[in-house]
Amino acid sequence: MASTYPIQIDKTVHNPLLQKAIYTATGRLIDMRSAAVATVPNFQELRTQANAVKKHTIEHLDHYLEMVERNVEGHGGKVVFASDANEVADFILSLAKQKGAKLFVKSKSMTSEEIHLNSRLEAHNLEAVETDLGEYILQLADERPYHIIAPALHYTRHDVAKIFTEKLGRSETEPSDQAMIARGVLRQKFLDADIGITGANFVVADSGAVVVVENEGNARLTHSAPKIHIAIAGIEKIIPRAQDLAVFLALLGRSATGQAMSVYTSFVSGPKRPTEIDGPDEFYLILLDNGRTKVLADEGKRESLYCIRCGACLNHCPVYRKIGGHNYPWVYSGPIGAILTPQFHGIDKDPWLPFASSLCGACGEVCPVKIDIPRVLLELRKDVVEAKTAAGTNKLEHMIFRLWAWAMKRPKAYERLSKAAAIAAPRGDAQSGWIKDLPGFLAPGPVAGWLQERDLPRPASKSFRELWRERNKK
Repeated sequence: MASTYPIQIDKTVHNPLLQKAIYTATGRLIDMRSAAVATVPNFQELRTQANAVKKHTIEHLDHYLEMVERNVEGHGGKVVFASDANEVADFILSLAKQKGAKLFVKSKSMTSEEIHLNSRLEAHNLEAVETDLGEYILQLADERPYHIIAPALHYTRHDVAKIFTEKLGRSETEPSDQAMIARGVLRQKFLDADIGITGANFVVADSGAVVVVENEGNARLTHSAPKIHIAIAGIEKIIPRAQDLAVFLALLGRSATGQAMSVYTSFVSGPKRPTEIDGPDEFYLILLDNGRTKVLADEGKRESLYCIRCGACLNHCPVYRKIGGHNYPWVYSGPIGAILTPQFHGIDKDPWLPFASSLCGACGEVCPVKIDIPRVLLELRKDVVEAKTAAGTNKLEHMIFRLWAWAMKRPKAYERLSKAAAIAAPRGDAQSGWIKDLPGFLAPGPVAGWLQERDLPRPASKSFRELWRERNKK
């Protein structure tokens, strides 16, 4: 069972420019969210309501999947159920071959990132172009998203200038100029594209409407300019009714970017009608499983599927803000990635991930749908330990904790051991308050790794119990 952290973490932590970029961007998002939430007196009630809607939907998902299929097809669209990434790619490739399509434009979609759709299309000599500015920058740089809603969060404008110089022959450093450069390239792509691919923030069961939320307008062009529109949504994106949507829209914008509502909210209900000027001639909704039913089967952790991809947990997480998005092993980073990835891929692949948390609880406090992320992390940690115990790979750790438990249950033994440790520990300079400041101190075994980014106070000459007894005597 692999358990090593990515080696890039150390590089990220010791890169002052990258640390500044991460802290500045996430700090700004934190402040914007806080200001936006303060304007909504019933924000906590909205969170509770959203949690209840998601809980109900996930527990009756089979019913709502059938409702979505019935209503989408009633509007002239087609629903495709895909069990994994291969089935999505096979369908799109078959459709492209049938229609003679060569150029795809894509709006930002974490689901398409999840299945590595771009590389699958490019392997068949098809051009797929990201049209969200941040995603477009990352596509030029050949990187995956750094953040759920701010994919190029780790780049400064000077970094973007270097990429544009290398890939586009343009060296402007002002963000507004860089946006215009990208717009000039992408506008022609919209006009030439054969197929547009979007994600879906929500899929409304009672109407079959796909809801796409954005700030740039690129998603609206993606699903309206090409003759064919394909929306790819995880099966957990379904909500029962249009009335429920108002709750989620009030939460999403404020939690993600501090906006009362995102600039564009589009409702797509199949291909264009005979009386409509704009819109695709064909519409396909791909509902993707890709491990979601496996998560659904675990009653204790299925609330992980409530996520609406706002990114608030990432912004408030001290671990994410320190190690950044690319040190998480999958496309989903931060606290939500720490609970989704092990469930989708299995805890044996990256068992360190549930432990990459301080358990401060900030993620759970800001989650707009009240996912109890700290509790799920603890459940996953338990699963990792049990798997290691069953495999016999943590015998030393198991023995250490059994000894610790033995001592903790015996106050006198614990006090004697603490006293012995205090006597044995090096004293060093009396003014030195921390372990690592003591001259000649060498941490034993795994403690050295733990102390690499942390410290402990030096052992006290007298324990709390001794001081308490002396106080009582006086």
